[in-house]
Amino acid sequence: MSARISNLKVLQLVLLVVGVALTAYASYNYFGGRIYSRGAIERFNANPIPPVAVVRNHLSAPTSVDSSLWSRVRIEGYKASLAQQFDEPLAILKIEKIRLEVPVFEGTSDVVLDRGAGRIEGTASIGQSGNIGIAGHRDGFFRGLKDVAIGDTMELRTPWSTQVYKIESIRLVSPSDVSVLKDHSVSELTLVTCFPFYFVGSAPQRYIVHASLTGETKTLNEPAKVSFQATSSRTKEKTQ
Repeated sequence: MSARISNLKVLQLVLLVVGVALTAYASYNYFGGRIYSRGAIERFNANPIPPVAVVRNHLSAPTSVDSSLWSRVRIEGYKASLAQQFDEPLAILKIEKIRLEVPVFEGTSDVVLDRGAGRIEGTASIGQSGNIGIAGHRDGFFRGLKDVAIGDTMELRTPWSTQVYKIESIRLVSPSDVSVLKDHSVSELTLVTCFPFYFVGSAPQRYIVHASLTGETKTLNEPAKVSFQATSSRTKEKTQ
C-alpha cells in the first residue's frame, strides 16, 4: 500500500515537472516570438530601404550600345568617354520604339553627352514634379528621335520609380527659344537635340519632343526615396 502511495507521489511530481516545462516552453515561444516580431519591425523601420548598391542595380546601363546610326565623330567620342570617371546616372531613359536605352547624367557638357544624355540645368530635377529637360546629341544617342511620333511612349527609370510619358508634341525651334523648357508645375519631359539630324556643321535649329506623365510605378515609397537620396549623397561625398 505504502509502495503504491509512493509511486503516485512520484507520478504526481513527474507530471508537475512536465507541466511546468510545457508552460515555460509555451511562454518562451509566445513572448520570444513577440519580441522577435517587434524587433523585426523596428529594424525594418530603421532601415526601410535596401543598401544603396542594391538599389543602384535598378539603374544598370545597357551593356551594349547600338551606334549604327551614329556619326564617326560621335562613336569616337563615346569610346573616349568610357575611360573617364562618371557618377552613377540619375536615371535611364528608354524609348522602346527606337530601341533607345540611355543613361541620363547631370549637365550637358560635351563629355556627358558623349557618354549618354544629360539633364539640362535649370529644369526640374528628376523625381520631382515639373518639366524635366534632357539633351542628347543628334548624331549620337538622340539620332533615333527622328523616328518617334505623337502618341509614342517613353520611360524614365530611377531607383525609386519608373515613370511613363506619352509624346504630345514634336516641333522645331531656334536655339535661343528656351520657352520649350518652361515649367508648368506638372510632370513633363522635354527632349532636346539639334536639327537637321544629318546637317554638317553647327545645326541651325532644335528638335523638341515634349511628353506628359501618364503613369508611375513606385519602387520605393517617399520616406525611403528621401533616405536613399541622403545615403547616396553621403556615399558620393566620401568618395570625392
